[in-house]
Amino acid sequence: MVLGNRRERRGERILRAALRPQLDYRQRVTGGAFPMKIGIDSYSYHRYFGEVYPKIQKRAPRKRSVWWFLERARELGVDGVSLESCFLEPLSSRLARRLRRYLDEHGLECVWAWGHPTGLKSGTDRAALAELIEHIAVARELGARVMRIVGGSRFTTPPSWSQHKRKLVAALRRAVRAAEQADVVLALENHIDLTADQMLEVLDAVGSPYLGVCLDTANNIRMFEDPIEVVRKLAPWARATHLKDVKPWRGSPREFSFWASVPLGEGIIGIADVVRLLKQARYSGLLAIEIDFLHPDYVDEDEAVARSVAYLRELLGRGG
Repeated sequence: MVLGNRRERRGERILRAALRPQLDYRQRVTGGAFPMKIGIDSYSYHRYFGEVYPKIQKRAPRKRSVWWFLERARELGVDGVSLESCFLEPLSSRLARRLRRYLDEHGLECVWAWGHPTGLKSGTDRAALAELIEHIAVARELGARVMRIVGGSRFTTPPSWSQHKRKLVAALRRAVRAAEQADVVLALENHIDLTADQMLEVLDAVGSPYLGVCLDTANNIRMFEDPIEVVRKLAPWARATHLKDVKPWRGSPREFSFWASVPLGEGIIGIADVVRLLKQARYSGLLAIEIDFLHPDYVDEDEAVARSVAYLRELLGRGG
């Protein structure tokens, strides 16, 4: 692996640190007054819903529905789900009511997830902002007290941070006013568009308890930030999570596919430390497993999700 510029050399140091042997995890995160809840984000099954990454993924053998996903979540015995709105479009009121009945009947906590793939386009898309505000009502209808939102992506980030911050904060302030009225907390994902420090600046500028973080544990390693340092900074603001583990595949660490998803505990992120830091921050939401580009060493996303659930159960001392 040849790393040319300063940012990539920093990435190499982070990678070497992440590959160090980790301590035994089981004694570090069990017990306490804030029981952790295991969940699955439906994006883990994006190939099953028809989305593939060009050139590096093949379509799933067959498509699946949201009802299949919910039944699979029940089979795996998780506590909740994060439902990606992009796989449920258009979402009628009738379908929303059916989903709410199912979630309530089976005791599944729900996070409503809006904005994949580019969300507010770093605060520049007025139509997307209007759509976000409409989805706050959907979250309320589904009984979701938390709604994951996307501010942008690595494709929409402007070169100037001051410009980026100004436009994104202005959009988020409007969104937060609607969220406050609906009593729905917005959780802004670190979506390879904001460093941890930039995220903190945005949260401070908006200054509302109705805006927190959807803490993705692997996205910022793609920006050459130490994932554990990112969690340490953002955990107090976490209102939702994407628990994601990765390990290097091939090519350059500048490429998205280099940091390929693996089952939790089998990569370089240090998931046990992540959970410990979330617990210390008194986080009480879902630990939502997410798979994006599955490492080719693994056959299928469903197997990776099942192994991740089993890992979290052991990590949290909850048995089989």
